Amino acid sequence: MVTETVTETQIALTAAGAGSSNLTQTLFSLSIAIFAGLLMSRVVKVLKLPAVTGYLIAGILIGPYCLGQLNIPGIGFISHGDVTHYNILSQVALGFIAFAIGSEFRLAQLKQTGKAATVIAFVQALMATLVVDAVLIALYFAFGKDVIPLPVAITLGAIATATAPAATLMVVKQYKAKGPVTSILLPIVALDDAIGLVVFAVSFGIAKTLSSGKFSLVSVVLNPIIEVLASLIVGALMGFFFTAMEKYFKSNSKRLCLSVTFIMLTVGITVQKFEIPGTDIHIGFSSLLTCMVLGTVFCNICDFSEELMEKTDKWTQPLLVLFFVLSGAELELSVFTSVAIVGIGIVYIIARSFGKCFGAFLGAKMMKCDKNIVKYLGVTLLPQAGVALGMSLQAANELGEAGEIIRNISLFAVLVYELVGPLLTKIALMKAGEITPKPVAARDLPKNEDEDE
Repeated sequence: MVTETVTETQIALTAAGAGSSNLTQTLFSLSIAIFAGLLMSRVVKVLKLPAVTGYLIAGILIGPYCLGQLNIPGIGFISHGDVTHYNILSQVALGFIAFAIGSEFRLAQLKQTGKAATVIAFVQALMATLVVDAVLIALYFAFGKDVIPLPVAITLGAIATATAPAATLMVVKQYKAKGPVTSILLPIVALDDAIGLVVFAVSFGIAKTLSSGKFSLVSVVLNPIIEVLASLIVGALMGFFFTAMEKYFKSNSKRLCLSVTFIMLTVGITVQKFEIPGTDIHIGFSSLLTCMVLGTVFCNICDFSEELMEKTDKWTQPLLVLFFVLSGAELELSVFTSVAIVGIGIVYIIARSFGKCFGAFLGAKMMKCDKNIVKYLGVTLLPQAGVALGMSLQAANELGEAGEIIRNISLFAVLVYELVGPLLTKIALMKAGEITPKPVAARDLPKNEDEDE
């Protein structure tokens, strides 16, 4: 009896020790991730690069291909499994990013830019898809399926629509960009998600049909429409409920807590998927689109939304740093070992970049926008990350070998776009005159507490 008691105690102590060790390792990893991001942001500042580029580079350096090679738990990420362990943080961070972008859809501003933003968003997204599809399908007919299967070409064309809202928003906030290009940029980036979802669902349905030989009208047409509508409805309902609850709390700290609560709750709802038994119909949600609508409804019906948004932005800064560092650590550098993947990836990047830039130019010309919008908007739409990776992951899960090719090409493109895209966005906004360089004399003045330059 005594022996059994001693054994149970030993087991309990062992389990407690293991739990403590895991907790220590988790806290070490997160602390090092944030610290590495902050240090690298100082390095890239000297090179006059955006801070988000530094965060991504920091992620690569502490990821599985660099510091992780030392195989020391808690000091860097040893494997991609270690990185994906923190996916919940990335999901929540994307929710806050989408909420912030949604808050830019104020009716007063939409009256000025709403129609133009909608037209440009559709033209540039569809142009990117058409150009990438045309180029990659031409490669298929020229070199055959051994180089690039037809389902891969069609799916990559749809993935080309997606623009990374996180990187764009971080550059705009870091440099406090203001002007016509910035005003129209954020609504377009937000609309990209909804357009991209529909285009991807249709193209991916066609790709699956080509792979399996089975055509499903439900998966190609109905499910993407349901996903967009469900996201809009849930986002609007949460926005109204959120605003109604805010009125019962007067202090800024409690209102901030409620904001965090509702954004996390909305993200939690959107990860759910419901299937109707006996059919191919499923009800899913886009986390980005739902949180965007939450932010849009809130900022338009809440009297003190601007003040609360400023406080929310400050609270989320460490979370966003961590998000980008984790994104950098998750990038698969092994894609560089495949000549075919690199070759097709370069073609994809060039085709998508041309489609985005020409589409934005064409849309802005059609809407007779400001000359700076016509010249510089397209370059700011090049960053690509989370949404594109989500699409490629779905392809990898459902298309077998073709899906793995899509995944690797997307990873290669994201690696290039995320490192170069923020810098190009900064350059474009500077040429448009919406990022004002600080005068030399300003160095002697006290810095604003939010200033990162």
